[in-house]
Amino acid sequence: MKINAGEIRVGMLLEHKNDLWQVLKTQHVKPGKGGAFAQVEMKSLNKNTKLNERFRSSETVEKASLDETNYNYLYEDENNYFFMEPKSFEQIEIKKDLIGEKGKLLTENLEVSVSFYNALPISVDLPKQVVCKIEETDVALKGQTVSSSYKPATLINGLNIQVPPFIEAGDEVIIDTRNLEYIKKN
Repeated sequence: MKINAGEIRVGMLLEHKNDLWQVLKTQHVKPGKGGAFAQVEMKSLNKNTKLNERFRSSETVEKASLDETNYNYLYEDENNYFFMEPKSFEQIEIKKDLIGEKGKLLTENLEVSVSFYNALPISVDLPKQVVCKIEETDVALKGQTVSSSYKPATLINGLNIQVPPFIEAGDEVIIDTRNLEYIKKN
């Protein structure tokens, strides 16, 4: 689908120079002389390289058309995570490096959205919030001020996050999956 350069947003996937690119940054520039343009920083999903490109406002770019399907997480092995489509019971496997650190937040039957490009999975979106259990955390120091109130904690899945002082080991907390930050106690 063709879109104008002014419509490019962060997170979009574009087909450009025979490759698939994810938009990391975009800036609309109006120089004093000449026409306006969009300065776009992109990362190749296939080659893992970055590219800075200028698109004039009058130019069009090809937005990649993705198919999104909901899957339930099943299990993992050394290299892959396994998911099942709940209606057809079709199973797929996705490499661990595609999901990265967020793979530690996967729990059995967690529903995720998998984006496909030309029948290949290219991204996995977790729900915005998940519940995790605190394995260990430091004891809160008495007299600590509110401004420096966060302390380190380790979740049962091995991730390290910052939590408020009233959170203790064994507590369940809600985590934002986009930035891996504490939201609230469950």
